[in-house]
Amino acid sequence: MIDRPVLQVLAGEAIWPPPVWLMRQAGRYLPEYRKLRATAGNFIALSTTPAMATEVTLQPVRRFGMDAAILFSDILILPWALGQKLRYAEGEGPLMERIEDVAGLDALDLNRLKPGTESVMETVSRVRADLPPRCTLIGFAGSPFTVACYMLDGKGGNFARTMQLIYSDPGLVAAVIELVTTATVDYLSWQIEAGADCVMLFDSWAGLLPPDLFRAHVIHPTVRIVDALQARHPDVPIIGFPRLAGLMALPYIAETGIAGFGMDTGTDAPTLARLLPRKVALQGNLDPLLLRAGGVSLDHAVERIAREMAGMPHIFNLGHGIVPETPPEHVATLIERLRSLEPAPLEESPRAATSGS
Repeated sequence: MIDRPVLQVLAGEAIWPPPVWLMRQAGRYLPEYRKLRATAGNFIALSTTPAMATEVTLQPVRRFGMDAAILFSDILILPWALGQKLRYAEGEGPLMERIEDVAGLDALDLNRLKPGTESVMETVSRVRADLPPRCTLIGFAGSPFTVACYMLDGKGGNFARTMQLIYSDPGLVAAVIELVTTATVDYLSWQIEAGADCVMLFDSWAGLLPPDLFRAHVIHPTVRIVDALQARHPDVPIIGFPRLAGLMALPYIAETGIAGFGMDTGTDAPTLARLLPRKVALQGNLDPLLLRAGGVSLDHAVERIAREMAGMPHIFNLGHGIVPETPPEHVATLIERLRSLEPAPLEESPRAATSGS
């Protein structure tokens, strides 16, 4: 197997300095992205035209030497491929023809998924062929609850309709999550077959749920997805990112079988490391707004996070995606600062340090 630092960490190895990639590392903060985006016509075309999506995926790897590339796409490509209407409005984000009832859900077709995502798989294959050998390729999908929020509300926001439906029409919510769960297994499996080294599940809105519903709509579907993917691809690691999970991170890690856990900005990384219910790689969790601000505070935070996680399997990343106003020079500074850190002293990991106390 080719030596790829991100995969080594996901296998449980602690590396110094830690490998690094950043959520939304391909995007509007890069001038080369904006130039290409202007020629694409619309965001769906950009995401589903392999030549353009490949170029966008590779841009941050070329510019910054990231240790991983993440497929350039969108979590809503999956319901779009199933037949739900989707468009992206400037300044509004994604807009969908929302699912009103079971009849609207029944109009979606799992048989459309494979032909509807063939362009995505071609992008994965092209990227893998063009990446440096040591660079990991990460495929991804939205987790079922987060994708269902958009499908049921029809747009982003506080997802008030979805949260109401959870109580007033739980059967409809459960049916949407069931469909997305089934589709996600195939969608990620095809990405792996096309060349993805690992895959990541983004549950950006998991923090909306109280603990009982978090178990039902976040943990349980994730268990199903991980189990199915491990049965098909036993050597491919999976990263989970249930943003704002809080204390529910502990049962999520304990029960899902993920190899890596994405920490959001609000996670106290050393505390989580001490409380881990099983061995898992941790990824994160620099504040994206601090990356935008830059300066001495950024330098200090990069070193603090890296040293707090020294001795642990850790992938350096953000606690959420890069914001569009971020100067690219700040990303370059982050990478340079991280890779120039002096070796950490030989000491116990945050978890091991308290295990006998």
